[in-house]
Amino acid sequence: MDLKEKIYQLKKLHNAVILAHNYQRGEVQDIADYVGDSLGLSGKASELDCKVIVFCGVKFMAETAKILSPKKTVLIPRMGATCPMADMISVEQLEKLKSEHPDAVVVSYVNTNADVKAITDVCCTSANAVKVVQNIKAKEIIFVPDKNLANYVRKFTDKKIISCMGHCYVHSKMTAEDVKSARESHKNAPIIVHPECENEVVELADEVLSTDGMLKFAKASTAKEIIIGTEEGIIHRLKKENLGKEFYTLGPARMCKNMKLTKLEDIYLALLAESDSSEKKSQYRLELSEDIIRKASLSLTRMFEYV
Repeated sequence: MDLKEKIYQLKKLHNAVILAHNYQRGEVQDIADYVGDSLGLSGKASELDCKVIVFCGVKFMAETAKILSPKKTVLIPRMGATCPMADMISVEQLEKLKSEHPDAVVVSYVNTNADVKAITDVCCTSANAVKVVQNIKAKEIIFVPDKNLANYVRKFTDKKIISCMGHCYVHSKMTAEDVKSARESHKNAPIIVHPECENEVVELADEVLSTDGMLKFAKASTAKEIIIGTEEGIIHRLKKENLGKEFYTLGPARMCKNMKLTKLEDIYLALLAESDSSEKKSQYRLELSEDIIRKASLSLTRMFEYV
């Protein structure tokens, strides 16, 4: 049997579902049952009749899946795949901001670790961040961790947004010069970028969209060429779903090294460990305390009150 067939057999044996984020390697996306953004995938997994969730992404994504499916086993094939931006805000840092701004409501981007979500009032996604902030009655908002998404939200509200200096190192590499160069090379191509990009890039783009928004835009657009300003992994899916259209990265292809850590062999080994009675299971299983799950779940579910 080849590796893919072994994965399929183990998946069936353990009643598992494989989830892959849009930024994963192409071969990982291809073997997954569902491909999407972090919260969408976690929500989907919570609805499925499965016992095991294999989350191919970064750690905070697997944590979100565990928060929404606490009774299911959640595996992360590469436990070392963390999100640098999520790690740019700690519980201690957020507690300090809360003490300095006691009247502020804390809005945390879903790209945060579970312990930060647990002391957050409301979570948001890149797609609904503006609406969440607009619909909160408080005049002051502590918004963590991404300064660029916070800057984007500021454009649509008169509330005081208190942010930290977190950022996505992949999106932050994209520049205004990249946009200008793309316009010269592909004159009829719309340029769509993620709100995690720097303000100079956001200001020059035709559309500012989440990954899910980019996928919807590509399907609806009549354009034959589209410039994509986000991690290059999404182009694999865009090409599969939009035959006859061409997609180009904004500037050189930018990759998240942590998103690319997961390989087919890692998925196989994670599922294989579930067949083992030894301690091997622990190196793939994502565990959270009941207290963290309960508190973080409140901040995630509260989000839907504001969208």
